[in-house]
Amino acid sequence: MWEQLLNGWAALNYNYELLILRPLEIPLLARSLEAAILVGIVSGVVGTYVVVRGMAFFGDALAHSILPGVAFMYQRTNGRTDELFWGGLFAGIFSALGISILARYEKIREDTAIGVVFAAMFALGITMISRIRDYTGDLTHILFGQTIGVSEDDLKLTLAFSVIVLVLVALFYKEFMIISFDRTLARTLRLPGELFDILLLVLIAVTIVVSLQTVGVALMAALLVTPAATANLITRRLFPMMLVSALLGAASSIIGFYISYLRDTPAGPSMVLTATALFGFVLVEQQAGRSASNMYWNVHARWTVWQSTRRADSAPLAAASER
Repeated sequence: MWEQLLNGWAALNYNYELLILRPLEIPLLARSLEAAILVGIVSGVVGTYVVVRGMAFFGDALAHSILPGVAFMYQRTNGRTDELFWGGLFAGIFSALGISILARYEKIREDTAIGVVFAAMFALGITMISRIRDYTGDLTHILFGQTIGVSEDDLKLTLAFSVIVLVLVALFYKEFMIISFDRTLARTLRLPGELFDILLLVLIAVTIVVSLQTVGVALMAALLVTPAATANLITRRLFPMMLVSALLGAASSIIGFYISYLRDTPAGPSMVLTATALFGFVLVEQQAGRSASNMYWNVHARWTVWQSTRRADSAPLAAASER
């Protein structure tokens, strides 16, 4: 028996080294995993505000609005993809500011402003892409991500902007929390609500562009919303929700990366499907727990009523027997 345990432990170590550690010996794969973890963390943190403020449509729209900037930089650099980040960043910030400016008008609702800017920018991006010859192969990863293609410069940009976003969220945590939950209190404290709204929109835009290389335009909204939605099922307090969301985002990136490596599937969709599976698991677990709790209390209530009825029926008999 002892020998069997040793053989099992040796096989476990061998499979661990083969499946987990060996991919990290390849610099390209190691960089890809590091970038995916950074994207998962920053998307989880910023996505918390997207969920609690009901801005999922904004996140999806902004993810598609960066397309003109990407197409413009692709044309300017003659097909090089290492400069697309800056074009997407400019287009994302421009779209966020445009939505904020339009939403200031009394006759234009915020969702209307989002729809106008999103449709215009996305249509412009499609028009610009259609003018490019042989664009399909190089720009496909913009729509669906290309985690394996992360270069050292891409990783440095991802790290730098992720740190900037996280630092700004930490510095203005209280202000963001107040304007997200109590606008009346924000006005009482004389906080510049519009300024912080614009800053939050810009941070969401930067987060989307940072995630461009990993999950692409088409799937960015899912990675921004799904971990935060899962965390919202677990806790209702903002700071714990951020921590849980960041943890779930990183876990989804890691698990999705290894699924992509082992099963030869696209990395971005694998990460999104992993995050969705975690959301489904938590949702089903909570529903099952709530149903079991309701069933228990129903049975307990009926048992209590039955016992009370039994005591009430037996009381006259007991009194008669004593007489």
